[in-house]
Amino acid sequence: MVTDRLAQTVREQLRLGRLLPLGGREDGSWITEHAAGEVLRRAADQVPDVRLGALRIAPADPDTDPDTAATPAVPPPPSALPPGTLCIAAECGATLEEPLPVTADRLRDALLDAATDRLGLLVEAVDVRVTDVLDELPAPPPAPAAPRPQNQPQPPPRPTSAERPDPDPAAATAASVPGVARLASVLGSPRPVRTEGSHIRIELAVAADHRAVDVARAVRTAVARSAPGPGDQPPTVAVLVTAVDP
Repeated sequence: MVTDRLAQTVREQLRLGRLLPLGGREDGSWITEHAAGEVLRRAADQVPDVRLGALRIAPADPDTDPDTAATPAVPPPPSALPPGTLCIAAECGATLEEPLPVTADRLRDALLDAATDRLGLLVEAVDVRVTDVLDELPAPPPAPAAPRPQNQPQPPPRPTSAERPDPDPAAATAASVPGVARLASVLGSPRPVRTEGSHIRIELAVAADHRAVDVARAVRTAVARSAPGPGDQPPTVAVLVTAVDP
């Protein structure tokens, strides 16, 4: 039913969170809050004696007038935030192995390093609040058992529409850029590459061993050089990072 599909689309958009600016105005790139949050949570998992709770990434100045905000160099994805600095707000539980301010500082440093060094977000501040004192951290869940070998090899799963080879030259070019793990659409279209006139938007997942903003820049450059544009002008290209694959 149409109503069910609409409700599913709304739930998916809420799960993705905001579309955060990745890099500066000239970078023409964004990342979903969900994808960025997963990277920050993986970094927080490496900090001893702390358990990350609620996490929010938002504009550093939420009262900025949209009419006066920085204009991106290319058309942004629908509802994307304009370029600007961000603030990370995190809540956590911590043990008393060290003074709580020391633990909070270590978590703050880990989140900031991940946001800037692994993603390329422009972060102005990281606000960490210890909301719970823990006697000890819970044990990590057991690793899933390895699947038992089968007598007959299993056929590989069929790729989704976002993972199948795409005849679009822009898609092929983007997928070949080092650091692109896969093309992965999330904004309602079954195709990860959308062309509207002289503008191309590419939705993709980045490999975790590459800095997201650097991959996005490389994709924009490669696609702009290879894709035909009107006349002698190359197309404008925007990149939306939808996941960072571990």
